[in-house]
Amino acid sequence: MCGISGFINYKSIQDRDLLKRSLDCIIHRGPDDEGMFFTESVSMGMRRLSIIDIAAGKQPISNEDQTVTVVFNGEIYNHLELRKELENKNHIFKTHSDTETLVHGYEEWGIELPKKLRGMFAFSIHDKRKNKLFIARDHFGIKPLYYHLQDGKISAFASEIKSILEDKTVKRDVNIDYIYDYVSFQYNPNPETFFKNIFKLAPGHSLSIDLETKVY
Repeated sequence: MCGISGFINYKSIQDRDLLKRSLDCIIHRGPDDEGMFFTESVSMGMRRLSIIDIAAGKQPISNEDQTVTVVFNGEIYNHLELRKELENKNHIFKTHSDTETLVHGYEEWGIELPKKLRGMFAFSIHDKRKNKLFIARDHFGIKPLYYHLQDGKISAFASEIKSILEDKTVKRDVNIDYIYDYVSFQYNPNPETFFKNIFKLAPGHSLSIDLETKVY
């Protein structure tokens, strides 16, 4: 099943213990492995249920010069076709995993990458050159992805809300009105969750976050 989480700190170095706690609480999504990635402004990681390229597919995965790095939850059904197309464009692969297709696919197509994918996915890509973070969710919303807004800026994202709540600065304010919606419809139809300022990334949507200007 797998799961991802990440935090954005626009002012100082990331809290490594926070990322570790956020991954520990979703270990049920990926009991086989854990991987973490840190920069000055971003931390992101994943819990892995190993399926494709069990030995070499450990995440995070980066390109040759470490300027594009991805954590990924899901499965890309057409990764072999995309791999062949990317190899014909001189991209060099070091694993057989579908995850690495996202790395080289982003290098080639940028934020248009999700349009090339067939599968179920939620992923985060750190672009060192552009100082941006790109997160995306599959077209049907099979894989979950939540994010937290703090003072108009995205401060965290994760496969499950509990990972975001590991950050004790995130307020646990409840959306009372949405509970009534849940009782009526048996689900929450709103973009915001039962917690104020924690949102669902809509199916087929993505966010490109400028880590310098804080604009997304």
